[in-house]
Amino acid sequence: MDKVELHKLQGFLRQAFGNQSLKVAPAKRNPDDAEVHLGERVIASIAVDDEDGDRSFALEMKIPVERPVLQDYLRRLFENDKLRIVPRPKKNDSVELNSGDDYLGVISQDDPKGRSFTLQVAILDFDLEDF
Repeated sequence: MDKVELHKLQGFLRQAFGNQSLKVAPAKRNPDDAEVHLGERVIASIAVDDEDGDRSFALEMKIPVERPVLQDYLRRLFENDKLRIVPRPKKNDSVELNSGDDYLGVISQDDPKGRSFTLQVAILDFDLEDF
């Protein structure tokens, strides 16, 4: 990822999660990937997918809390009360994450007892056009 893409991803994520403190930087282990920082913490990773000729990005964030406190945890982490968990029809192992009415991604249960989760957000190249 080049500096322009990193900057665009940072702008997109700041708007999506409603937090201007988010920073996107090259990943230390693989410069083709990126890390999302909130303060001193790395909270997520971003991988590039350009297999089909279309460039897109996959954000993955581990969430170390149980289902009953998931929404509250994310609201506190991002300091954004507009974040909300929305059930998925016919699915009980995952939920959607929205910011207001805007869909952000899917949060999947990592283990059968629901003690940890992973947020996955697909970011398409046209999502970054305004940044």
